[in-house]
Amino acid sequence: MKNTTLSVHNHGKSIASILVASAISISLFSCSENKQDIWPKLDIEVKTDAKIEAQISEILATMTVQQKVAQMIQPEIRDITIEDMRKYGFGSYLNGGGAFPNDNKHASVDDWVMLAEKMYQASIDSSIDGSSIPTMWGTDAVHGHNNVIGATLFPHNIGLGAANNPQLIEEIAHITATEVMVTGIDWVFAPTVAVVRDDRWGRTYEGYSEDPEIVREYSAAIVKGLQGHANKNFLGDDRVISTIKHFIGDGGTVDGDDQGNNISSEQELFDIHAQGYVGGLKAGSQSVMASFNSWNGEKVHGSKYLLTDVLKTKMGFDGFVVGDWNGHGQVAGCSNESCPKAINAGLDIFMAPTESWKPLYENTIAQINSGEIPMARVDDAVSRILRVKLRAGLFDKPSPAKREISGKKELIGAAKHRDVARQAVRESLVLLKNNSGLLPLSPSLNILVAGDGADNIGKQSGGWSVTWQGTGNSNADFPGATSIFAGIKNSVEQAGGTATLSVDGSFTDKPDVAIVVFGEEPYAEGNGDISNLDFQRGNKKDARLLNQLKDQDIPVVAVFITGRPMWVNPELNASDAFVVAWLPGTQGEGIAEVLLRTKDDKVNHDFSGKLSFSWPETAIQTDINRFDKDYAPLFEYGYGLTYSDNVLLANNLDETVANDDNNNTELAIFSGKLFNPWEMALKSDAQSIDINSNSQALNGIRYRTADRNVQEDSFQLDFLGTETASFIIQSGNGFPEDLRDYYSADAHLSFDILVQQKPSQSLKLNVVCEQGCNKTVELKPIIDNLEFNQWTNVAINLNCLVNNPEQVSQILSPFALTSNSKATLKFSNITLNKSQSSTAQVQCND
Repeated sequence: MKNTTLSVHNHGKSIASILVASAISISLFSCSENKQDIWPKLDIEVKTDAKIEAQISEILATMTVQQKVAQMIQPEIRDITIEDMRKYGFGSYLNGGGAFPNDNKHASVDDWVMLAEKMYQASIDSSIDGSSIPTMWGTDAVHGHNNVIGATLFPHNIGLGAANNPQLIEEIAHITATEVMVTGIDWVFAPTVAVVRDDRWGRTYEGYSEDPEIVREYSAAIVKGLQGHANKNFLGDDRVISTIKHFIGDGGTVDGDDQGNNISSEQELFDIHAQGYVGGLKAGSQSVMASFNSWNGEKVHGSKYLLTDVLKTKMGFDGFVVGDWNGHGQVAGCSNESCPKAINAGLDIFMAPTESWKPLYENTIAQINSGEIPMARVDDAVSRILRVKLRAGLFDKPSPAKREISGKKELIGAAKHRDVARQAVRESLVLLKNNSGLLPLSPSLNILVAGDGADNIGKQSGGWSVTWQGTGNSNADFPGATSIFAGIKNSVEQAGGTATLSVDGSFTDKPDVAIVVFGEEPYAEGNGDISNLDFQRGNKKDARLLNQLKDQDIPVVAVFITGRPMWVNPELNASDAFVVAWLPGTQGEGIAEVLLRTKDDKVNHDFSGKLSFSWPETAIQTDINRFDKDYAPLFEYGYGLTYSDNVLLANNLDETVANDDNNNTELAIFSGKLFNPWEMALKSDAQSIDINSNSQALNGIRYRTADRNVQEDSFQLDFLGTETASFIIQSGNGFPEDLRDYYSADAHLSFDILVQQKPSQSLKLNVVCEQGCNKTVELKPIIDNLEFNQWTNVAINLNCLVNNPEQVSQILSPFALTSNSKATLKFSNITLNKSQSSTAQVQCND
């Protein structure tokens, strides 16, 4: 760390001892250069049971191909009915983030149990194509039972990593399992054991650490908390089937790109990214979820080497591998409706949301019958599914509505569960700055609580909180929860002080101190991908709020809500004390218990959290990790002050914004091919089709490839004038892209155009943003001035197409054309360009 003399400590151990311990640990995994020795045979605590294996053989011998395939397909509750379950007998089903019984966000516990009961009964009600094998319900309970109104939501994993308390983590997992079982659900898609190496990744907060040490230990603890110990209450009445995910390398993709490419060597893949599997598999996790990412260019969903040779054969995993959300459709040569390659690679269950499950079911049966998918592979997959169901007692347990704790509403958000969550909040907090010993505060003071995160439970909980993205929620959607402000107010008023909420920091009576709660807005998965770590890049409204208070000689305590380390030098400089709260979940009062003294002016709870992620000195230190060569973060891995530390952090941290353009002045979108992650589509009225061939048409518009300099280096659009139609280049993974680097560099959207028929009326160009950009550029005037059949470059400043930097951080389409008149045009070389000169620059009005 800069500007301090404090020696860094790592979770209560000296940094030297940690370095030695980790060096020994890594050397044990790296001692052989023999590729066959990289992956160890694990001593898995859950052993083979001869009785269960005999049952598997007996059941398998009675099953038809249709029944076997049904076990291997997992639809989503929004896309199947009870009658579908009765007909097909699916082995499992899921609710994705933001999916609820009856499509009701406020579904009651009874609603959840009723759906589980109906699905279960339908699955064992044998019919023409069905089976009598009990189904199982899987859900993403990633920081508590986060899809259910009123559930206890714990800090997200990044905060739990800072706590570094495996015993607490096991208790949290057991509570989560209990609340899940109350709703009749059998299976949880957790824990995430990604080792995050680039903090631009939108799932950084789902990782415990940038270092495998904590991840390995936590993985074992969570699996035991969810499932029970192998020799004690294993998969009992208050336990669920766990899933360690996402196998493998999701935290190490190039540039932190969600669903991107991990280019680690195989030794690095094991040493860094596999350690969560070493811990979780040894503890007996019964399922593993395959990852969206690629490893050296091959999608993991289609990698026989990783899924079968490594995971199942070398490491000895005998449970099942489930896919991620239509992840099989991303395998080369596959689609959502057909992917024999994934099954042959070792995928045991297709996660098949949307209506793709039906053609996938039919195609898989046909592929088995033709021999494209060997029956031996199918039998292996079904055997693994049955093995887990038998171990979990699903054939013997009562139906979901009749299980021991099913429907016990008092266990959802129970007081003792919230007590543990509050403890987790306290232990997760990391103190980066405490000049002049400002903290802990006396509760008898007049305290101003400001910032848009102060009284916002949705913001403090982050993504995967009731809804998938964690957006669209109000405090009323979290009954039993406490906002950070409410926790402070309660503690202060009990001691005779005053706590006033003022989001914008305004006041009538000057306060003794201000606590400002601010940070990232909720997001999940690829929606959270960013291009650098500059917090509020282009619009530092929270830094202005902090400075506004500081300039009035009010001591300022910053409480930062975040899913990753971020470059916050301006905010650090404007604060007297700075606390990283991560994403604390529903029990905001845990923060007050650390920030405030007791009534008798004693320390209530000290800070104990330590950084499990290195904190960046610049916005472009996106992939700085412990043990890196030339390791120089602002705050090192393991840093975190306590109240006994007397450390001054000078208020002169460099506030120069570093832009990470890597000397790239141009972002290629299309140049003879589409660049990742873009795809093309045609739209007309309510219809839409993806472009996946060299010639496609839709009402009102035709697309075909064209030749300019070489074969198919451009494309032609024919607008037919029969109705309004659009051509769109859009994000292929459905997630928005962060293009603020180009906006801040005054970049232009540039393209080459050749006119064969000018539009008689309108041709509009726009950019599509997640929150709506609301700007279009009319191209007809400039096209009217172009020569026929002559290529011309056109450049349009991004300011013409978007309003502000926040919009540019959420780009779904950088290039969309719409017309209702006849026109024939060719396009090539579509880019975002930071140093643009062109034949025709379009002028626009703000």
